Amino acid sequence: MALIRRRKPVEPSKTSVQREEGEEEGEEEDNSKNKHPKKSYTKSKPKWTCLDNCCWFVGCICVTWWILLFLYNVMPASFPQYVTEAITGPLPDPPGVKLRKEGLKAKHPVVFVPGIVTGGLELWEGHQCADGLFRKRLWGGAFGEVYRRPLCWVEHMSLDNETGLDPPGIRVRPVCGLVAADYFAPGYFVWAVLIANLARIGYEEKTMYMASYDWRLSFQNTEVRDQTLSRIKSNIELMVATNGGNKAVIIPHSMGALYFLHFMKWVEAPAPMGGGGGPDWCAKHIKAVMNIGGPFLGVPKAVSGLFSAEAKDIAVARAIAPGVLDKDLFGFQTLQHIMRMSRTWDSTMSMIPKGGATIWGDLDWSPEEGYIPIKRKQKNTDTQKASQDGPERKISEIKRANYGRIISFGKDVAEALSSDIERIDFRDAVKGQSIANTSCRDVWTEYHDMGFGGIKAVAEYKVYTAGSILDLLHFVAPKMMERGSAHFSYGIADDLDDPKYQHYKYWSNPLETKLPNAPEMEVFSLYGVGIPTERSYVYKLSPSAECAIPFQIDSSADEQFEDSCLKGGVYTVDGDETVPVLSSGFMCAKGWRGKTRFNPSGSRMYIREYDHSPPTNLLEGRGTQSGAHVDIMGNFALIEDIMRVAAGATGEELGGDQVHSDIFKWSEKIHLQL
Repeated sequence: MALIRRRKPVEPSKTSVQREEGEEEGEEEDNSKNKHPKKSYTKSKPKWTCLDNCCWFVGCICVTWWILLFLYNVMPASFPQYVTEAITGPLPDPPGVKLRKEGLKAKHPVVFVPGIVTGGLELWEGHQCADGLFRKRLWGGAFGEVYRRPLCWVEHMSLDNETGLDPPGIRVRPVCGLVAADYFAPGYFVWAVLIANLARIGYEEKTMYMASYDWRLSFQNTEVRDQTLSRIKSNIELMVATNGGNKAVIIPHSMGALYFLHFMKWVEAPAPMGGGGGPDWCAKHIKAVMNIGGPFLGVPKAVSGLFSAEAKDIAVARAIAPGVLDKDLFGFQTLQHIMRMSRTWDSTMSMIPKGGATIWGDLDWSPEEGYIPIKRKQKNTDTQKASQDGPERKISEIKRANYGRIISFGKDVAEALSSDIERIDFRDAVKGQSIANTSCRDVWTEYHDMGFGGIKAVAEYKVYTAGSILDLLHFVAPKMMERGSAHFSYGIADDLDDPKYQHYKYWSNPLETKLPNAPEMEVFSLYGVGIPTERSYVYKLSPSAECAIPFQIDSSADEQFEDSCLKGGVYTVDGDETVPVLSSGFMCAKGWRGKTRFNPSGSRMYIREYDHSPPTNLLEGRGTQSGAHVDIMGNFALIEDIMRVAAGATGEELGGDQVHSDIFKWSEKIHLQL
């Protein structure tokens, strides 16, 4: 063993050790490279999220807005007019400038009567959620509180569901003065253009008066709560007395026409129900009543609003974004809150169609039957010559519209022969199991008390005319209609000398009341034409859902022809986009024309229609020839007519009637005892 020498381990050379260490370091470096790859000079793109898109979108809008605002403030005031004149030619002088050049001056005091929703309302007392809003506008202006505290806003804009007056602890009152309704929102004029033009011929606040009132209340309740009718009476008397005895020119707009019709009966009626002015008060104080877009016989749009809190615009929104309006978005059921709030506004019931089937038609007849939009377009355009088999063939292919069927459940029902429609009467139907659970009671509507049985009964009746609409509303909204029936009526009087028509509930219905004994007073009906206006609706049952409104306009109901009257579940006729021609014009065309039982003193009637012409470019704003329901307040021709009458002209001096529609033809089809 000793002989065997242990071999001395050879010490590895430095070079080999270094090599091995180098190899180990290389392996570790490779591993570290794999674990932590070396950053390249080119950075990878960050992941783009939906939030980034939203931020960029909002940022672009804000930057664009500020740039446009800056340009608007730095450019000369005459720049928009310069560009417009370069495109369309020289603009006409505003009516105030034109008439001042002619030498016209202020003569008769002027009273403005605003319509529904156009008058401002402000808070005088509220709940804790409304702290800091004393005398701030809840309606009109910027509508900031709608976005900041929507549920609180809805609570304070609603009236008591039992009395139709203020809820406990809340007082919302109309804004006073010309500012009450000059602008509805910043930049959106209502009376401002007319006021500015009147000022050019010498009018000022002492000769102009805005008869603002709380448009949510029933007409008689504006006197009960605020003494508004008494204030209007006193102001007219004062203005006439301080202007040399010149009688006042009254200018109501929209629902204001119904409100002033009520006033004229109230002011003559004996106290305490009336103002005690006597039977000759109107003859002594009123020169002319110039109604703008007056819904004298109601509007079908009011029916859809009360029935399902919607109209054509809501149906279009549903078609664009299905389901959004019906969802519980951020805990706020939009349409349900609108319905709950608007059903406490008794004034909305003043615009339910009046006159029943006699005026509006039935299952198989209506005054406007045969109306085709293309016909009027051809009639008013001299350059269009229809060929024998061109538009006429197209007209024959368009299905006849049954306008008398204000609500039809299904397009097939709207078009079917009346003999083919099987109907089950809903009036005695038993209202079944509730459709809502306790989580929905904060947005309670009267549909919650109908249950599935009641909802099914309404749909199975299939079609409703003006004669059955009232029964329908009494069935689906009994509390609302109980209040409304105490303040409004919708029939046709058999004998106007019957003492029952001395009650105030009849005073705003022109078919159940007489005009004042004022033979020298002139009555004008001024309104726009040439715009498709809602006349009847195709409905469907909405998908079953808790808290949902069970009925909705069927936006899929449509016709393939461009000139069809059926678009998005809504049948349209000629009008100003809100009020059909029939409602605005019939009373002046026939009901009040000459000495009739509705106009025993023979006050003179004039119809002045304004054919709608939209603005040619964005710089014209809302245009100076618009016939739309609110935009017509900036129509130069209408403003000129009003100013001439205020300066002393008569209806004959204006040129008498100015008619573009078929109102006289349609009026002759209505068989009404005169």
